[in-house]
Amino acid sequence: MEDVRLLMLPGPVPLPERVLQAMMRQAINHRGPEFGAAYTESVEVLKTCFGTENEVFILSGSGTAGMDAAISNFGKGKKIASLVNGKFGDRLYEIASRNGDATGIASEWGTPVDLAALEEALENGAEMVTMVHNETSAGILNPAKEVGRLARKHDALFVMDGVTSVGGDEVLADEWGVDVAIVGSQKCLAAPAGLAAVAVSDRAWDRIVEDRPYYLDLASYRKSAHKEPMQTPYTPAVPLFLGLHESLMMIKEEGMEARVARHHRMSASVRAAVAAWGLEMFPQLDEHSAYSNTVTAVRMPEGVADADVRGTVKKMGIEIAGGQDHLKGKIFRIGSMGAVSAPEILATLAAVQHALRKAGVAGVGDGVEAAAEVLNP
Repeated sequence: MEDVRLLMLPGPVPLPERVLQAMMRQAINHRGPEFGAAYTESVEVLKTCFGTENEVFILSGSGTAGMDAAISNFGKGKKIASLVNGKFGDRLYEIASRNGDATGIASEWGTPVDLAALEEALENGAEMVTMVHNETSAGILNPAKEVGRLARKHDALFVMDGVTSVGGDEVLADEWGVDVAIVGSQKCLAAPAGLAAVAVSDRAWDRIVEDRPYYLDLASYRKSAHKEPMQTPYTPAVPLFLGLHESLMMIKEEGMEARVARHHRMSASVRAAVAAWGLEMFPQLDEHSAYSNTVTAVRMPEGVADADVRGTVKKMGIEIAGGQDHLKGKIFRIGSMGAVSAPEILATLAAVQHALRKAGVAGVGDGVEAAAEVLNP
């Protein structure tokens, strides 16, 4: 039997059969009307995912390419304040440091971002703010609305990494004052890895820099997008585009309100299981932050090794994530994003529950039953 694993990670996620089938076809002309129509339809759905009326462009590159494009096109040579409370906030800070005069406003991973320090940086002349909306390395949802308000108050651009929230959680880029928002294809969109999309505001276009990268020059993407048919400036990853297009048609059919509600319900069921197991959530919250609705980060029980939990679960054909960098062995993370629903969630929780009991963790309650009550009230 083919070894097909259930990926319950914070990306990549299982691909629906429709998406797989969309990629299994003969090559098409990426300057022709068929590709242009797929690109146009994809952008329209992506706008609903981003919560924006701004222009959206799809790049052949991972979510990091979108992060790189956002900062190198609009922040090069400028003062940048980067909020960091996890691995991907740190990555944005690193990109900002290579492009401008960046200040990292760091909090411990999984703790709230420092809004007071951000305001101080803005008062001292920061021209751009970067933040990860949904920090999957720590399972925390950061306050985009509050950060956007501060950025607008001080007339700074707001770059928001929505790589793991767009398409799965509520994102209101225009309402929140986000100038450049980014998503990756293999996360909540449930598409193949290798594409990023960016939404760009008029304020950002007014501040685009002259010294832009070649391949990730968003002005070139804008020029090509205005052609008939719509196209990209350079050869795109056509099979990935077609897979993304199909996943976005599925999002359109489901409806964003229903999709967000499904993601909220799934993550709530995982949190219910964690509570029943007697384990502790990893993030520490304040009034402005929340638990992620697309991945749940859990503290590893004392005396239990990563292999005792994730290793046992993997033997049953399911993959969950561990901690990254200094959090290795200290947390495990269960993804609940994309096209998955109750069957995948319950199978994963049953496997984790078995692993915890096998590892000798005391007082492990019935997390599967607790989750089922949330999924089927």
